[in-house]
Amino acid sequence: MSYFILGSNSFSGATYVNQLLLRGECVIGISRSSQPHPVLCPYHSNPNYKNFYFYQLDLNRHAQKIFDVINKHKPKYIIDFASQSMVAESWLSPEAWYTTNIVAKVRLHQYLRQCDFLERYIRISTPEVYGHTPEKITETARFNPSTPYAVSQAAMDMSVLAFYRQYQFPVVITRFANFYGPYQALYRIIPRAIIYGFLNKELPLHGGGASIRAFIYSTDFTRGVDAVIQRGKLGETYHFSDDHFISITDLIRKITSLLQIPYESLVTVVSDRPGKDNQYLMDATKAQRELDWKPRVLLEEGLYETIHWVKKGIDSIKALPFEYIHKD
Repeated sequence: MSYFILGSNSFSGATYVNQLLLRGECVIGISRSSQPHPVLCPYHSNPNYKNFYFYQLDLNRHAQKIFDVINKHKPKYIIDFASQSMVAESWLSPEAWYTTNIVAKVRLHQYLRQCDFLERYIRISTPEVYGHTPEKITETARFNPSTPYAVSQAAMDMSVLAFYRQYQFPVVITRFANFYGPYQALYRIIPRAIIYGFLNKELPLHGGGASIRAFIYSTDFTRGVDAVIQRGKLGETYHFSDDHFISITDLIRKITSLLQIPYESLVTVVSDRPGKDNQYLMDATKAQRELDWKPRVLLEEGLYETIHWVKKGIDSIKALPFEYIHKD
């Protein structure tokens, strides 16, 4: 079997699992959480679901069992979506973020560097390693992380590149702009805004929505991962981002316009999260030039598809928790 997905129950991981299954691939998934509710699981109704082999295992607690699964299936490609990934919450127990995102990953890489069947390890990193970026930056920009989460990701990027230099560990690093779409976790800004619009609830807008971001739709995200597997150069880093940057305020205005509700009826302004960076502006020229990748789905199109998913599943969605629940 070629594809081994770490963090297969995350939004990004599950979305990529679904894409691989649709292509008829056999996929092994590892996640510490149980498989998500069907309304949050893109591969739940996949016609090739029988080709998905899932193991509920934790990188911190079940390292040897994970190594045994890897050795059993001997995958050519490992795509790593697994991490403690919440930003503000990382201040509450930084050691948990460092344990999962650094210590457990180093243990994994120390094992994987001895696996001669592994051809590519795709690391899903984050633009937050750069901190606030006042202008568009390339992959050579210096790290300036602002939160324990971002520190842990920057440390792991440096560690895995050291493994590449020392052991020729077959890593390619990716940093994606905010990706979104159907099945995204309900506490994320786009699904949450849509859900609150449908339910006539007030949406807390941290810092008044002044932060600037780029957003790419889930299918453009999976195309990016495919491009790195097929054409990415080992030891290199690639940015994947739209050139269109938008404030969270303007993003919510687009959503309320599509929902045909007044912006003022949805939003209430609250204080900003600790350590939140104002903007991430990544230059994706390298991915366009070397991987022939650029986003295809316009923001309005992607928001429409996400609204359709929420509308179709609202009875199930409204019974689920909307807040992030930390798992130790």
